Amino acid sequence: MPYLRIQTNQSVDAASAQQLISRASALVAEQLGKPERYVMVAMAPPVPMVFAADNSPAAYLELKSIGLAERQTPALSKALCELVGEALGVSQDRIYIEFSDAPRKMWGWNGGTF
Repeated sequence: MPYLRIQTNQSVDAASAQQLISRASALVAEQLGKPERYVMVAMAPPVPMVFAADNSPAAYLELKSIGLAERQTPALSKALCELVGEALGVSQDRIYIEFSDAPRKMWGWNGGTF
């Protein structure tokens, strides 16, 4: 049920991208206390991106999950910024993260909803 999407303006080879999304999957499962078998992580191909009128390395992440509580977001932000910063060479002050709590009835899986 947790879904993390990573977008950046940095080129990443396939092996590095796979390593990043695997590490991100484990991190999200651990931080949210949810089984990793329900975590989905996607990394978009590099996209043109400007942040603060500058096209230096930057990243935008979206994390959606059922039951995502506001109290969880500071630790998630810290952990995700550290991971993405290290993996992609993006300064943490050039990473935005959008957190969303998804209602169970609005999250489909396996032919039904949660």
